[in-house]
Amino acid sequence: MRSFNRIAAFVALAALTACGSGEPDLVRLSNDGPGPDEFGIVPNRPLEQPENLSALPPPTPGGANRSDQNPVADAVAALGGRPGAAAGPVQGPQLIQYATRFGVNENIRGQLALEDREFRTQRTGRVLEQVFNVNTYFRAYARQSLDQYDELQRLRQAGVRTPAAPPEGAE
Repeated sequence: MRSFNRIAAFVALAALTACGSGEPDLVRLSNDGPGPDEFGIVPNRPLEQPENLSALPPPTPGGANRSDQNPVADAVAALGGRPGAAAGPVQGPQLIQYATRFGVNENIRGQLALEDREFRTQRTGRVLEQVFNVNTYFRAYARQSLDQYDELQRLRQAGVRTPAAPPEGAE
């Protein structure tokens, strides 16, 4: 009877682990879902029927339209920022010029991929993890991981204004 209980417990445990969600979304190379709703990010003004359709301006791809007269400021406000900050001293090309003032590595993706492969090759995991192809991504990079809530607390104690954060444990 005792061995039957152990076997039943083992079968139940195996069935429960088989129902796991698999790998985290962050390390999947492709997403089979519909993706984010791009139009749900920035609140648009309601569409209006103009009095005279022939008086409409021609379309300007990449430019502003009638339903969002100030898209940059609206997006900044929707994401919790200050709309006036968009007109600050550093914007667009100036920001890129400042960020690249010390030069740009044209092959940064290839270099990072090579360094990442070397780093993860040195941290291949335990024997059973290799046999069962267990993902060791998060353990390999655990020392380089940032605890977002500790950092948020540190910045707030230093007086830095920070946006709201989701509660701990929420995913």
